[in-house]
Amino acid sequence: MSDSPRSRAAPADSGTSSAAAFSPLYQQIKSLLVKSLDAGEWKPGESIPSEIELAARFQVSQGTVRKAIDELASQNILLRRQGKGTFVATHLEPRVRFRFLRLAPTEGEPEPAQSRVLDCRRMRANADIARALEIKSGDPVVAIRRVLSFSGVPTVIDDIYLPGNLFKGLTADLLNDYSGPLYGLFESEFGINMVRAEEKLRAVAAPDDIAQALGLVASIPLLCVERISFTYGNRPVELRIGHYVTNEYYYRNSLN
Repeated sequence: MSDSPRSRAAPADSGTSSAAAFSPLYQQIKSLLVKSLDAGEWKPGESIPSEIELAARFQVSQGTVRKAIDELASQNILLRRQGKGTFVATHLEPRVRFRFLRLAPTEGEPEPAQSRVLDCRRMRANADIARALEIKSGDPVVAIRRVLSFSGVPTVIDDIYLPGNLFKGLTADLLNDYSGPLYGLFESEFGINMVRAEEKLRAVAAPDDIAQALGLVASIPLLCVERISFTYGNRPVELRIGHYVTNEYYYRNSLN
């Protein structure tokens, strides 16, 4: 087999070989970089090799590597630091640690949320959870319920479901003892980096147990946010169903 740049990069494409042949070269290099990230070659917070080193490794131009890195940086998978190099994004990085939390106060500046775990247990995935996480019904999952408070006021109830085989040893004590962002814990303790998410939003009447946990009357209107978070390679590794009180908050997003 030829050892040309295109033949080296083409296997990284997730489609057929013919699809890879028509993929732009920088996209093939991007896929190779993501594979290295997924394999743990460079951990969250660590620097990756320079563009010159990567160009030599993949036998392509430095400009091709730069374009691939630019796209990964625009997706918050990599972070460029002026004069220091390019680093693997981490949810412990101040500029990205809360990028998945879109709740903002109607007045004033956003405040850090206080998290308290109400429950953490292992269970069998039902059909809906299995479908979202692309596992089999009956496979083990870790189910977490937590409350997020702002200035001491309970505002969000999160029900979180994680594949059990990826999060062995995750307990309520571990969650409550950790003071950083939840996704930072997933990175440091379990080697799982959440790189993107898809969400669906709708208005609902608060279920009785949610209303009770939030200290509200039953059936009060809440915003329900269903999120599926993905790690490298578009693999779903978290289903999260959040119920948000929006009397003094709104859900913000940027559309490009």
